[in-house]
Amino acid sequence: MISLIGKTAVLCGSTQGIGKSTALLMAELDAKVVLVARNEDKLKEVQSQLKNPTLHEYLVADFTQPEQLKERIENWAKNNKAHILVNNTGGPKGGPIIEAETSEFKDAFSMHLICNHILVQALWKGMKEEDYGRIINVISTSVKQPLDGLGVSNTIRGAVANWSKTMANELGKHNITVNNVLPGATNTDRLSSIAKNKVKKNSDLSVEKVFENMANLSPMKRIAEPNEVANAIVFLASPMASYINGINVPVDGGRTKSL
Repeated sequence: MISLIGKTAVLCGSTQGIGKSTALLMAELDAKVVLVARNEDKLKEVQSQLKNPTLHEYLVADFTQPEQLKERIENWAKNNKAHILVNNTGGPKGGPIIEAETSEFKDAFSMHLICNHILVQALWKGMKEEDYGRIINVISTSVKQPLDGLGVSNTIRGAVANWSKTMANELGKHNITVNNVLPGATNTDRLSSIAKNKVKKNSDLSVEKVFENMANLSPMKRIAEPNEVANAIVFLASPMASYINGINVPVDGGRTKSL
């Protein structure tokens, strides 16, 4: 059985969707959870839902403001050590890559890769001292197979995956693993937003039809629930995954065509 007793986990984007499901599961497995998101009211609400709420804490940080994030995570790290870091940030808006403004690439690069890097730089030395580190980046199956209509996201996700692999090569000797979880279509607010945008561009579609079409792309003929992705994250964060390093794990029901 997986146990995270004695482990502290810093979880980004943890007020909804995959991040929230991961927080709930890690708390159930006796980790101390540090929730990170920009909305303090939502952070308080999620904290109250965790097992042993007073054991856990939160940091208010907006990933559109990297310097703010840097200040807050470095202040936290002065007196605390994390064993687990889950990098998880909402993706950029959809649309054809040819229509994307250069500012969209810059903003997405900052929110994803730069903020991920800030967090790792602040926390990895503590992981080294504890002789235990698990860094899990929640990215997308577009790392393996670019998704139509998500041009900026495809580009930035690929950059994060290569950053992650490089980090895995450098930190492995310190018993710190770095892996990526690649969700496919998952029942989150992000997916609903994508579906609504598709409907705006095609009046013959409904949100329900878009979801049905997405489900049919998977051999399992359904979309994932957030807890199913959280299960993969928690396994990679656990002692059971001690020799798994530098890999991409699709959680997409088999939708991705590549091996």
